Amino acid sequence: MTATIDWMYRRNFCSTCEKAEDFLEQHGVQVKSTTDARKEKMNQAALLALAKSVDVILTVKGKNILRLDLRKDKPDLKAILASMLGPTGNLRAPTFRKGKTLFVGFQPEGYSEVLKLT
Repeated sequence: MTATIDWMYRRNFCSTCEKAEDFLEQHGVQVKSTTDARKEKMNQAALLALAKSVDVILTVKGKNILRLDLRKDKPDLKAILASMLGPTGNLRAPTFRKGKTLFVGFQPEGYSEVLKLT
């Protein structure tokens, strides 16, 4: 069974986005929908709407992954935004959504876990 991603937010000429896409391609992961971050900015209001549509947000911070369980832990809006916003004040790229999980950033081990790759 091929792994799929519902939605991916990426930026052209972004080395981290290219690493993420190479990883997905190597593992045969299909992306249903892609949004170009340069054409469609996602500000705080859009991020909060996106956060309300998922149960878990995983964010890469250095070599670690921060896990926000929106149902169980109920983090405040400031923590949610801090985990998702880049230095420009928009959603960090790459970001992908699979089901009720949002993954912000890129880390091979984290991608493998969320996408259940072996």
